Amino acid sequence: MPHLVRSTLWLAFFGAILASWWVMYSMSLDMDVDLFGRPGEMGARMAAMDPRMPMYMPMANFVPLFAMWAIMMAAMMLPTLVPTLRSYEDLMVSADGTRAGWLGVLAGYSIVWVAFAALITGVQLALLFGGVIDMLGISKTTTFAGVLLIAVGLFQFTRAKEICHGVCHSPMTYFLGHWRTGFAGGLRMGLGLGAFCVGCCWGFMALGFVGGVMSLLWMGLATLFMVIEKLPQIGHVVTKPMGVVLTLAGLAVLAWPFVNGG
Repeated sequence: MPHLVRSTLWLAFFGAILASWWVMYSMSLDMDVDLFGRPGEMGARMAAMDPRMPMYMPMANFVPLFAMWAIMMAAMMLPTLVPTLRSYEDLMVSADGTRAGWLGVLAGYSIVWVAFAALITGVQLALLFGGVIDMLGISKTTTFAGVLLIAVGLFQFTRAKEICHGVCHSPMTYFLGHWRTGFAGGLRMGLGLGAFCVGCCWGFMALGFVGGVMSLLWMGLATLFMVIEKLPQIGHVVTKPMGVVLTLAGLAVLAWPFVNGG
């Protein structure tokens, strides 16, 4: 019976991830956006709409935009939680961890990322109504895109990134230092782990404003890198090289208008 429960929960977990990706794919089709976040004819008309127009536009309203970000958080961040949940399962053997605690960790982690979805929804609406991004979440200027890339790149070298990544990279150490039993204990630990994870990965979410938040390519690459960052064997060696790549990319984006104009 324990093996059946474990298998069922893991299948449900991965099923939720696949469902989230399918919803995001369907939304990109509805908005006429390709894999790279580039709009087609209908998508281009949508991107050019003024959010202040007296008509209902989902991407300019909090509730549907928040729902999109919440689903995106599930698609991108749940895969990164696999090493953490596996670490908790190890403690179900060596300590007094329970399947209820496992669910609590998952619930706490999800709550934090849903809260972040609400926050970044507000940021997107502010940028949209401020004329910085278009209706599809794509930066209107190379200046904003370049500065954002550089900011996220430089963050990879900060002490805050080091601390947050240290917890995400070694969840077992966090569990041993903050161990609580049962669902409530798992929930509390999940909230803490989620907070550190947001501190570690917020920049990769913000980079959606560079190429468009509906870009499946950005979602896939960001998810892949965040998963790699959390792998015990190699996670600690990829953080700073990615910072270099993002910073150079930002400088290239800022220089492009001058080079292209010349």
